[in-house]
Amino acid sequence: MPEAKIAPNLPGWMLDHTNRYLASGGTDGHMYKITQPGRPELTVPSLLLTTTGRKSGEKYIFPLFYGTTGNSYIIVASKGGAPEHPGWYRNILANPNVEVQVGTRKFAAKARTVTGDERSALWIKALEFWPPYADYALKTEREIPVVVLDPVD
Repeated sequence: MPEAKIAPNLPGWMLDHTNRYLASGGTDGHMYKITQPGRPELTVPSLLLTTTGRKSGEKYIFPLFYGTTGNSYIIVASKGGAPEHPGWYRNILANPNVEVQVGTRKFAAKARTVTGDERSALWIKALEFWPPYADYALKTEREIPVVVLDPVD
C-alpha cells in the first residue's frame, strides 16, 4: 500500500497542525486550540482523515474537526463556505473507504454522506464543536455535506 502524504495546498496552519499530529503519533494535535478574529478561543477535537485520490490513486491526509455520534465520527465538508466541495469530500464520493486517526487511535472506516433528518440532527451537533459552520453555510449556495465515518474494525 502506498505511503500516505499530507494533502497538497493546505493552508500553513493546517500543514503545521498535521505535522505536529503525525510527529507525535497523535498525542499532540488531537485537541486543537484556535482563535479567530472576533471570536473566543475554541478548543476543537481534530482527526486525520486519509482518503484515496479520485484521480491519482494516491493516499492523502487531511486534518479535520470532528464530533461523535454513537461509535462514529462526524465531519463536515465546509471548505470555509467555498462554492465547491473540498477535495477530500470528492475523494470519498469516489471511494468511501478511508483511514482515520483520532488521537493515537488509527482505524479503517467507511464514509457516508447523511441526508434528511439525520443530516439536520448532526448539523446541530457540528455547530456545537465548530460554530463557524453556520457562517460558512451563509457564504455558499451549496448544501454543506455532513459526513459520518463508521469504523469497520
